[in-house]
Amino acid sequence: MRRRAADYRRRVRRRLSIWIWMFLVLFSAAGCVLIFLQHNFQDQYQNQNQDRLQHPLLDQKARNIQVTHNKLNLTKEIGNANSYARQLLEQMTLAKAYLVIAKEHNNLHLAWQLSSKIRNCQSLLSKAAMRADPITREEAKPLISGLSSLILKSQDAHYDLATTMMTMKSHIQALEERANAAIVQSAYFGNLAAESLPKNLHCVNVKLLADWITNKRIKELADENNNSPRLLDNNLYHFCLFSDNLVAISAVVNSTISNADHPKQLVFHIVTNGANYEPMQAWFVTNDFKGSIIEIQKVEDFTWLNASYSPVVNKVKKVDFFGYHLDGSQDLEPDPRFLNRKYESLLTHLRFYIPEIYPHLEKVVFLDDDVIVQKDLTPLFSLDLHGNVNGAVETCLEAYHRLYKYLNFSNPVLSSKIDPQGCGWAFGLNVFDLVAWRNANVTEVYHYWEEQNTDGNLWKLGTLPAGLLAFYGRTEPLDRRWHVLGLGFDVNIDSRLIESAAVVHFNGNMKPWLKIGIGSYKPLWQRYVNQTHPYLLACATS
Repeated sequence: MRRRAADYRRRVRRRLSIWIWMFLVLFSAAGCVLIFLQHNFQDQYQNQNQDRLQHPLLDQKARNIQVTHNKLNLTKEIGNANSYARQLLEQMTLAKAYLVIAKEHNNLHLAWQLSSKIRNCQSLLSKAAMRADPITREEAKPLISGLSSLILKSQDAHYDLATTMMTMKSHIQALEERANAAIVQSAYFGNLAAESLPKNLHCVNVKLLADWITNKRIKELADENNNSPRLLDNNLYHFCLFSDNLVAISAVVNSTISNADHPKQLVFHIVTNGANYEPMQAWFVTNDFKGSIIEIQKVEDFTWLNASYSPVVNKVKKVDFFGYHLDGSQDLEPDPRFLNRKYESLLTHLRFYIPEIYPHLEKVVFLDDDVIVQKDLTPLFSLDLHGNVNGAVETCLEAYHRLYKYLNFSNPVLSSKIDPQGCGWAFGLNVFDLVAWRNANVTEVYHYWEEQNTDGNLWKLGTLPAGLLAFYGRTEPLDRRWHVLGLGFDVNIDSRLIESAAVVHFNGNMKPWLKIGIGSYKPLWQRYVNQTHPYLLACATS
């Protein structure tokens, strides 16, 4: 047979290597194992899902997932007359009353039993509130039975209902007296802290007084300021302040000048007392106030302000350091809010004598020593007061600032002339038209109301009630943004309102220069205190 050519021959099939066969066998075995494991895993996963559906709390613990419970509202539970919590609470209240009586009668064994049962009841109520489940009958029954037997035992010991009522009434009266005493004591200490001056500020006064005594140049500059013709120039902007607090006054002046468009046109008239006159002169002469003029006077030089002219002078002399009348002319217990001596300081009453103090001026802006100026105040001088004497921000947006909250309208002298629903306003930032003041003779009106209030029948201590009466019908309301109050007692003032305010007022006991001042408001005041002054630095570290 003829052999085919090489190119047309059928190819010979080669046998697979033994290693390839072994690899295929192992690969097939591994695939079978994986299929078996996957099937087994699916069965376990399905079983776990079924367990989770049947035992959700176990799954919660395993996965630490929060589950919402319908928790027990213990307040509603106590309000339910049929609940065991309500029964326990009522028995506890009665047991506490008998506990007090048992102690008073020296029945210490009964008192110990009642006290033990009360503690057990309190413990059960706490556990019920923690676990968010109602108290069961089995839990409440032994306590209710035990307390019932002790209450019956107390009644058998002649602690009847009448005795219980009389005893509890006396205890309530004693607690009310203690609470009232605590309120007065708290107000006393609060006012004592508010009117006190920190030790480092006293130190500054002492150093300034030493400068005044030893440096003749300071006295010469002070005399030049007090004799400056700018003090009488009605084309300038005049501000008046009455205070004995050097650092507070300095912060007011600094803030006013820092925010003024033309500080050289500002004139400040400051009146203090004799003890602080020299330190204030030394401070304002030796520091830079951007060309503004500052006049310092002392109230002792106002010889015209005497008892024959002003009824308030005698009143101030009759009041001691804490606001009590020394001659016994006032039997009424003083209001704790008015125990601060500043309410009866002659410096505080000078605001009613501004036309007499500055007879040549026509318009002034009055500032308290616990305010901070944040905007230029010179536009106040161009405001039209429409013939009124006083421009002030009204405070009657709050109900307690109506006139009947300040004044006693049961007096016919007051109720016949003044509307009790009239709107109150605030001292601290006031624009006074002194020409209109003199024409209306407001100072004499103020004297009239002070004379009517010699017995304290119309109002307690303070100058605001007198101001509300003296300027009644003569006050022009200003935009609220000119003057924001409350930074000395209210921690919840809207920050946007504070930022938009021209003047912020730290009225209240928590002044910014004290440790008790509200921390979030202190930076508003501190930025206008010269913290780098050598005397402040030396006294702060001494």
